[in-house]
Amino acid sequence: MSYRTADSFRTVTLDDVRGAQKMLTGVARVTAMEGSRHLSGLVGSPVHLKCENLQRTGSFKLRGAYVRIAGLLPEERAAGVVAASAGNHAQGVALASSLLGVRATVFMPKGAPLPKISATRDYGAEVRLHGHVVDETLAAAQQYADDTGAVFIHPFDHPDVIAGQGTVGLEILEQCPEVRTIVVGIGGGGLAAGIAVAVKALRPDVRIVGVQAAGAAAYPPSLAAGRPVSVGNPATMADGIRVGRPGDVPFGIVGALVDEVRTVTEDELSTALLLCLERAKLVVEPAGASPVAALLSAPGAFEGPVVAVLSGGNVDPVLMQRVLRHGMAAQGRYLAVRLRLTDRPGALATLLAVLSAVDANVLDVSHVRTDPRLGLTEAEVELHLETMGPAHCAEVGEALRTAGYTVIG
Repeated sequence: MSYRTADSFRTVTLDDVRGAQKMLTGVARVTAMEGSRHLSGLVGSPVHLKCENLQRTGSFKLRGAYVRIAGLLPEERAAGVVAASAGNHAQGVALASSLLGVRATVFMPKGAPLPKISATRDYGAEVRLHGHVVDETLAAAQQYADDTGAVFIHPFDHPDVIAGQGTVGLEILEQCPEVRTIVVGIGGGGLAAGIAVAVKALRPDVRIVGVQAAGAAAYPPSLAAGRPVSVGNPATMADGIRVGRPGDVPFGIVGALVDEVRTVTEDELSTALLLCLERAKLVVEPAGASPVAALLSAPGAFEGPVVAVLSGGNVDPVLMQRVLRHGMAAQGRYLAVRLRLTDRPGALATLLAVLSAVDANVLDVSHVRTDPRLGLTEAEVELHLETMGPAHCAEVGEALRTAGYTVIG
């Protein structure tokens, strides 16, 4: 079967992936495969983590970008390349272009995390900030390509890109030949498609499960319709898989070779990211943690040994702080409460003593005395607490009520 793109009608085959692997020798790292005792205990069989978060540029995107750019004709290379991305693809294109001596222009949305903008520039690309959403940025990059003749490097909708990403699948089979299930996040579908091409050709018995964020899950309705369909306003913290429409090329492969596509919630994503940090000592972005989120949400649904692909680790520190707090809240380890008390000397100290008695760790206190909603002798206090789980949260709430406090939020 052929998979149609704007400039290619050829198939993506195992030979393409093997050729990409040779091309990437000395360029992309063969990333580590780490066992997870905690996840293995939950699933009931061995679980391994394929650490593409430790890849050069912090994600698998270098693989596909390098193969795509390396395959350009001399006159195409001379015209330069252009890409649009909020992060991982931008850095992959920037480094690949630098290694190959090709001029790269990368359009990024205004408001993109500063560390990602800085890293893309450091890898050698010219960065242009345009638009506030990726669709606007993408349109600007395509217009630039039309105006200048630069080659547009799509993040997932091209056979060369898919072949490059498929080298992850070959490494999985080499590092864990006994694997029975591979779990991988899906945005546009390039990584899942590439892994499926490689793995199903060599081990058709291996089950491949794709994972999407519930707020940006375009694949389930697309597979049901038999064609790529768009979802409006995809919303998720996992920007690496926040794609509103599957790519034409990967969609055909995913539909034919991926066994199942599951969805995960924002709470499950943040809990998974926290687990990767605490238990595996790995910094993983929300999209990269999506396979772990799927394992946590339904551990009995996966036959082991399981390999979960941690696709990237480029998480903005500000987002990391928010996600970790969200993950702690989802686990009952973080509690925010708001209450009113009489504004008199010692009132706050009395409240804090109640919390101390039940071992709640106070992280932050906001004390408001002047507000039209408050009575003359009232004050409002918002507390951010570190707790030890849902049962401890309930204990804290009961202690406050017993002490005569009314929690209002």
